[in-house]
Amino acid sequence: MNSPNPDNPIFIVDDDPNILVAVEAALRMAGFDNIFAIQDSRDVIRNMERRIPGLVLLDLNMPHINGDYLLKSIRKTWPRIPVIVITGDVEVDTAVKCMKIGAMDYILKPFDPDRLVKSVKQALDGGQALGRLSSPRHQELFAQIKKPAAFSAIITQDSQMHAIFHYVEAVAPSPQPVLIFGETGVGKELIGQCIHNLSGRKGKLVKVNVAGLDDNMFSDTLFGHVPGAFTNAQNARPGLILQASGGTLMLDEIGDLALSSQVKLLRLLQGGDYLALGSDITRHSDTRIIASTNQDLWALEKQGKFRKDLIYRLSTHTLTIPPLRERIIDLPLLLDRFICQAADELDKPVPDIPKSLIETMESYPFKGNIRELKSMVYDAMSRYQGGSISADLFNIAAHADHGAGAPMLSSHDLPTLKQASDALVEKAMAHTGGNQTAAAKILGISQQALSKRLQKLRKEV
Repeated sequence: MNSPNPDNPIFIVDDDPNILVAVEAALRMAGFDNIFAIQDSRDVIRNMERRIPGLVLLDLNMPHINGDYLLKSIRKTWPRIPVIVITGDVEVDTAVKCMKIGAMDYILKPFDPDRLVKSVKQALDGGQALGRLSSPRHQELFAQIKKPAAFSAIITQDSQMHAIFHYVEAVAPSPQPVLIFGETGVGKELIGQCIHNLSGRKGKLVKVNVAGLDDNMFSDTLFGHVPGAFTNAQNARPGLILQASGGTLMLDEIGDLALSSQVKLLRLLQGGDYLALGSDITRHSDTRIIASTNQDLWALEKQGKFRKDLIYRLSTHTLTIPPLRERIIDLPLLLDRFICQAADELDKPVPDIPKSLIETMESYPFKGNIRELKSMVYDAMSRYQGGSISADLFNIAAHADHGAGAPMLSSHDLPTLKQASDALVEKAMAHTGGNQTAAAKILGISQQALSKRLQKLRKEV
C-alpha cells in the first residue's frame, strides 16, 4: 500500500468542490486511502493543530485565506511537512515564488492524474512523511513548542501528541472553557494540568470527578453552602469554585453530570454567576472551566441526557487525546519509564527490556490505555526476580481474554481443556492478525508447536 502512515493523512485544500472530488478520486485509485478534504481555507491550520498531515495538496487562489499565506504558515510551523501546490495560475513567477517558499512541487490545473500521483509518491517516499520520521525529527518537532517544560510529565514522540501540545499552547491563555475528549486512561488530567500551567492564571487547579454526584451534592461540592442550608449545616462551606478562584476548575467525567446540575453549570459558564446552597446572594467567579469525558456528548444529547447548549458552552476549545493503540510509537518510552519507576518503588534492579517483549505488547489492544500499561508493568515488576523482564510476567494472554468486567462462568459453562486450548489459539491468531510469531509469543509456545496446532484445527474443521 502506498498510503502514508495511518496517523498522518493527506490533506487536500481547495475551495472548488469539483477539484476536491477529482484529486481525492485520483489518489484513491492509486491506493491512497487516508485522505482529508478541506474546502474552507480557514479550517486548514485548525485541523493541522489537531492532526498533523503527512502531505498537503494546496490550492493558491482561495477566498478568506489565500494559499500563499497558508504555504508560508505551514513552512514556518511544520517545516518538514511536504506541500504540493495545485493551481490554475500559469505564471512562471508564481511557480518560482512557491518553490522558494518551500513547495515541493507545482502542478497546474487541469491536472494530469498520473503526474499528480507521481508527485505525491515522491513527496512521501522522500522521508519527509511524519510517519517515517526518526527520533531526531521528533525532537525537532518538540523543539517547536515554545514552553516544552510544561509538557515534561507527558512521555511522547508521537506527531499527534505534538500537534495537541501546539494547540494547548495556543488556547491556554484563553479564559474560555476547554473540552477534552479521550478514552479512559489516555491522560486527560495531565493535559488539563498543562493547560492550567500555561494559562498564566494566579489561582490553583482544582479537580473534581462529577460522576455519581446527585444535584445537591454537585451544588454543595462546587458552590458550597451557608450555615443552616440544610440539617447539620452548622458551618459555611466555601465550595470548589471559590477554591479555584482566579485559577482553573477541572470537571472530569462531565458526560455523567445530572441534567439538573447541567443547568447550574450552564449558568456559571454564561456569566460566572452562582448561588451557594441556602443563599440568595449571587456570587461571581472568574474560574476557568476545563471539562473532560470519555463519552460522545452529542450522542448523549440525542438521548436526552445532555444539554445541547451546554455542549456549545463547554466546547469553545476542544481537543481529543488519541488512545495508546494509535500512538504505539510511544510504547517503548512508556514501558521504560514505568519499569524504572516500579523498580525504584519496589526496590528492585532495573531489568533489560527485550525487543520480543515490545513486539508482543505492540499487538495488545490496551483498552485501558496508558493507565492499563502502568498497572501491567507494576504487576509484572512485583513478580520480577532478575534478568531480562519477559512477556510471561505480563500475563498478556490472560489480560486479553479476561478484561475488566468479564462475567464469571458457572460450572456448566466451562469448556473442556481441548476446547479452551483451541479457543486460546484462535484468539491469539485473531489478536495478532494471523501473525504466528506474535501469537506463539502470547501463548508461550514455539512457533513450530503453534503451526502443528493450527494444522490440526484446520483438519478438524
